[in-house]
Amino acid sequence: MGQAHAADALHGKTLYLNGPAGGGTACARCHTASPSANVSKVLNAANNPAAISAAMAANKGGMGNIYAGKLSDVDLADLAAFIGNPGVGAAPAASLNPASLAFSGTVLGQASAALAATLANTGSGALNIDTIGVTGAAAADFSIAGGTCAPGGAVAAGANCTVLVSFKPSVAGARSASLAVAHNGTGGSSSVALSGTGSAAPQATIGVSATSINFGALATNAPSAPQSITLNNSGQATLTFSGIALAGANGAIFTLGGDCAVSKPLAGGASCALTVAAQPTASGAFSGNLTVASNAANGNVTIGLAGSGASATAAAGATPNVLAFGSQAIGSAAVTQNVTLTNTGNVALTFSSLAVNGAAGFSVAPGSHCATALAPGATCSVPVLFAPSAKGAFAATLVATFNGGAVQVPLSGAGTTAAVASPTVSDAGPIGFGEIQVGKSAAPHTTVLRNPGTAALTIATLVIDGANGGDFVLGGSCAVNGAVSPAGSCTIETTFKPGAPGARLANLLLVTDGGTQFSLALSGTGTAIAAAPALTLAPQSFDFGSSAASKRFTLSNAGTAAINLSAATFSGPFARVNDASGCAALPFALQPGASCDLVIGYTPSAAGASSGSVVLQAEGGGSWTIALAGQAAAVAPNANAAPAQNQGGGGCSSVRDGTDPMLALLALLAAGVLFWRRRNPAQS
Repeated sequence: MGQAHAADALHGKTLYLNGPAGGGTACARCHTASPSANVSKVLNAANNPAAISAAMAANKGGMGNIYAGKLSDVDLADLAAFIGNPGVGAAPAASLNPASLAFSGTVLGQASAALAATLANTGSGALNIDTIGVTGAAAADFSIAGGTCAPGGAVAAGANCTVLVSFKPSVAGARSASLAVAHNGTGGSSSVALSGTGSAAPQATIGVSATSINFGALATNAPSAPQSITLNNSGQATLTFSGIALAGANGAIFTLGGDCAVSKPLAGGASCALTVAAQPTASGAFSGNLTVASNAANGNVTIGLAGSGASATAAAGATPNVLAFGSQAIGSAAVTQNVTLTNTGNVALTFSSLAVNGAAGFSVAPGSHCATALAPGATCSVPVLFAPSAKGAFAATLVATFNGGAVQVPLSGAGTTAAVASPTVSDAGPIGFGEIQVGKSAAPHTTVLRNPGTAALTIATLVIDGANGGDFVLGGSCAVNGAVSPAGSCTIETTFKPGAPGARLANLLLVTDGGTQFSLALSGTGTAIAAAPALTLAPQSFDFGSSAASKRFTLSNAGTAAINLSAATFSGPFARVNDASGCAALPFALQPGASCDLVIGYTPSAAGASSGSVVLQAEGGGSWTIALAGQAAAVAPNANAAPAQNQGGGGCSSVRDGTDPMLALLALLAAGVLFWRRRNPAQS
């Protein structure tokens, strides 16, 4: 393959370390982060893109499954250039978006819901963050409310972090400032314009989980599945709807549902859901909009609706698109692998036959498979068997015929009399995680890889790939280059952590050194984002010194959802002081934009320095710490106490009731000394 451009080794490094932009695992996952290590002979591709193309065509290590259609000729040339020059220099490049953050009307002295700006590193080197702050005319009315970016932190190439900003106006009217992030990227800093309006009265604020719905390609005259939109009130006053209506060029093809209604106001922090279904009556693109009118300070909301109508089309796809059984012992029990068939069309799909064409030794397992009609997007599983009866390579094709066409999956395997590994996995079909809230993790699912064969196996490839591979996490004891001995096993743990709402799909691909491949479909649905707890503490630490006066600490909810504070754990000589004007007794809910004072007292039991803290905990795992310190003075003596008597003072006078028994003896000794000096004047 000839190079049509000057190869970009830095771009190749990004592809090698992070994978294709369209989805797919990174080369580094199987070849390590350094091509110089030459793991699996990766240096054969140094400045040689044809070697990468050949490996993909041969599906080495599952490369054909992973990268087919995802790497252009330019990408391959860049990858080869990086493998040939792994020491290429890297430089960061910063991108801070959006360009502006506009806060809705907010009551004076109350904090708004936090808005997020995303700092992305679009370069190839680490982006080091120096400072994060707010500047401008009304800088005091805006504050950093959290996020994943931190001064002194770093953002890896291709990664990003967020900065949360909240608005707490001190005067009425328009307020403006800028969020400024200083870094080592080009230009040295990035900024976002901030604006908001201070209001003297509480107001409602409407939020939505999505601003548009795309129904995709739908069959004409057939209703779609309902799509959901969540509305929430992040303001301080009740949100009342004055109108919820469908409109637009093709508004008549949409149907509205859900529990939001003009007759049902939303209190601060509450939410409701709307559903929309579409039924196009003709081929071609359609559009419309859903408008929600209310008393919200940020105005009415319009949600765009779009899709396309098409004649009924039956279509299907298969995962994996190639099935490899590797070498198997002649005469041993048949090995089973599964192919997942998916309805990718817009009408129900019916499979009329499942057959294997080609070499003997391959077959579809006995039983009824994919016998019921599949709705659009639904899947079913076909178990395929391989039991070679002779030495050598075998090839065949699985053909799944449906109403409108057929899906074909190439099959390969080999027979041998030598000792061989016989890998099997415990899952027969797709792994589904159900609905999981965005940002949270599902319970891990465990798949067991066993080797009942007569030789050890080595795992050549173990990756999660596919459209939403980044939403699934891989773990367990199985690992690339790890060995599984005869009769041994290891575990593969997968979990789902959605990064966005909606259906999320990926594939788990495992390839052994013997050529056996397993592919398991992974699926889950991300539900609407729930705002993370955004509690701010003022102050975050305090030194009482020697003062016995209590201190008020202000707790403020800068997020868009209520924070349910469940416990406060104190350490050191510090304790909560009951105060009628302070925060309610725990547990209590702190609503968005609300604040209260936690009153803490210092009660040392001994002189000297002391330290401690209070840890506030919320339902769902959030926790915040206030650091505390003090310096207790020594206790002063009591002036009214009886004087010390020094009884038995080691030869000093011992006085009891004003009489000292030593005085007479001392007087006698003094008289003796005077008498002796008078008798001996020369020695005085």
